[in-house]
Amino acid sequence: MTGAEAWIGRTRTLTQRVALAPARALAATLDEDPDTLAHGAEIPHGWHWIYFNEAVRRSQLGPDGHEARGGFLPPVPLERRMWAGGRLSFRRPLRIGEELSRTSTVTDVRSKRGRTGPLVFVTVRHRVEGADGPVLEEEQDLVYRGRPSAPPPGEPAPPDARKLDEFEADAVTLFRFSALTFNGHRIHYDYRWATEQEGYPDVVVHGPLLALLLLRAGLRERGGDGRVRGGAGGEEESPLAYRYRARAPLFRGERFDLLAREEGKHGLRLWAAHPERGVAMEAALS
Repeated sequence: MTGAEAWIGRTRTLTQRVALAPARALAATLDEDPDTLAHGAEIPHGWHWIYFNEAVRRSQLGPDGHEARGGFLPPVPLERRMWAGGRLSFRRPLRIGEELSRTSTVTDVRSKRGRTGPLVFVTVRHRVEGADGPVLEEEQDLVYRGRPSAPPPGEPAPPDARKLDEFEADAVTLFRFSALTFNGHRIHYDYRWATEQEGYPDVVVHGPLLALLLLRAGLRERGGDGRVRGGAGGEEESPLAYRYRARAPLFRGERFDLLAREEGKHGLRLWAAHPERGVAMEAALS
């Protein structure tokens, strides 16, 4: 990892209009009615992941389909990369047609040793702003690993968690989500790469897709847009806070449950869990 810490503080900014077509395409991918969306409409929290994706030239990609390291992200020498988790603070929903900018900053690079060998964690902070100020803030944790190893066993979901929904990420869903997020990572569509190079039994369900499904289920459980309202004294609304952490992979064609348990006055704990292998992702909404 020599020199990777020098990337701390590196920034880049993307400016983009929130286009209608991708939002309608994501709605269809999630089996929602795309015709309910129109210019000026608010889109659900979490749908920002289909925007602000860098258009990296083919010649600037690494062998795994990601942007080659050493540009914006540090030149970590470990072979495998995963989206390990993140934290979000939503000020308001994005609106179709508005122009927004996202500034991304590498805020941390750290190494540790896990059960399967060396790991490097890279944290990137994103700040999305519009003409009227901040829209959302996000921290993403990326983890780099060495050679393939058996996926860790998942822990069972809490017995008192309630089932909100279930989902199966089939091949078409994974293809569509990769296309919508402009994610070229080959573990999500290339069976030979996923199995022979990275040691998985099949192609892998995207971490952001799991996080989005849990967020959607949690907001539906809470009702409304999910924002915590201010008090009777005219206080401002508190931002919606959401955090998630990947625990184990899920694979193409597997049906899994979306579970929840109330936590405190406004909060929810959430889990995406395979019926046999246990929790794949845990999250909290407040």
